[in-house]
Amino acid sequence: MRGPIGNRFVVHTVCVLGILLLAVASPPLCQATSQMTRQDEVRQHLERGEALLRQGNLKGAAEAARRVLEQHPTSAEGHYLLGRVFLSDRKPEKALEEFTRSLTLQPASPGVLRDMAGVYVLQGKLTDAEQTLLRATKVGPTDLASYLSLAKLYERRRDPAAAKQAYQHVLGIEPKHVEALFGLATLHDSHGESKDAREVVDRLTTVSPKHAEGWYLRGRIAEKNGDLLEAASAYQQAVAAKPDLVAAHYNLGFIYRSQDKPKEAEREFLEVLRYRPEYAEAYISLGAIYTGMNRLEDAEQAYEKAITLKPDYAEARYNFGVFYELSRKDMPRALVQYRKYRELGGRDERVERIVGAGIP
Repeated sequence: MRGPIGNRFVVHTVCVLGILLLAVASPPLCQATSQMTRQDEVRQHLERGEALLRQGNLKGAAEAARRVLEQHPTSAEGHYLLGRVFLSDRKPEKALEEFTRSLTLQPASPGVLRDMAGVYVLQGKLTDAEQTLLRATKVGPTDLASYLSLAKLYERRRDPAAAKQAYQHVLGIEPKHVEALFGLATLHDSHGESKDAREVVDRLTTVSPKHAEGWYLRGRIAEKNGDLLEAASAYQQAVAAKPDLVAAHYNLGFIYRSQDKPKEAEREFLEVLRYRPEYAEAYISLGAIYTGMNRLEDAEQAYEKAITLKPDYAEARYNFGVFYELSRKDMPRALVQYRKYRELGGRDERVERIVGAGIP
């Protein structure tokens, strides 16, 4: 009898100890599970806030950011998200406060520093913006976006040498970086460095054959150098890559007109108007083309449309006057346009003589 009783006692003791051990172990296990759940919730709020911000739902994004900070007040990401919401909502001072809090919690954050620099630019504090971006490049030496922002800031401050250096730094790390190539080529072109601009834009269009703005820049460079065939080819590539690139259509139309290709020129100016119906200058160009093709009704309608769109456009008035004088042989109507041309500040010796003489 004593044996079995003893065995039951041992078993009972082991069970009690097991229960006690489980009781002792349970609180930390539950606590860890709770922490994991809270972290998951924080992450979900952050992801939701980011998505809402991309959608332009600032109220929803702000609410998601505040939910993060309620559960995790020291979340650098939460303060950063809220700062970006304020920045999108045109509240730069509040954005700056949140970016500062984020950086206090997590100093080595190039993205936060870039956005903080953006606030300084909005406030006109370009020196503060520069120092902040330089700090971003130190904490993130391979963060190319910081160098690109720095390059654009230097361009804004009219420091082309520093801007070029920043672009070159990016290209030293990533030689095929499209944005850096385009920025550097544009910078060279704007300072009359045609050869350097051409060399960089050639690299750009080789790396990115569908880069419409790159082809457009290449066309402009060629046109300034007097190479209209190459310019036309580049503009054609530009509109093939981006059919609604109005400036390329417009320039291409002028090249065709200079090459005495009225049909092709007409096509390009009509494309301009398809995408920009309010483009009065394109109607003036069509008026000149139609006059040359002896399509006088179409020409008159084009000129009328131009001055309807821009009544104070002196050049339109002048061209309309020439049309009535030389093509319609209607001097009274020509005088109306010439007088309006003079009222708008236009000056032309021949027009002065005609208006002064009051030719009927």
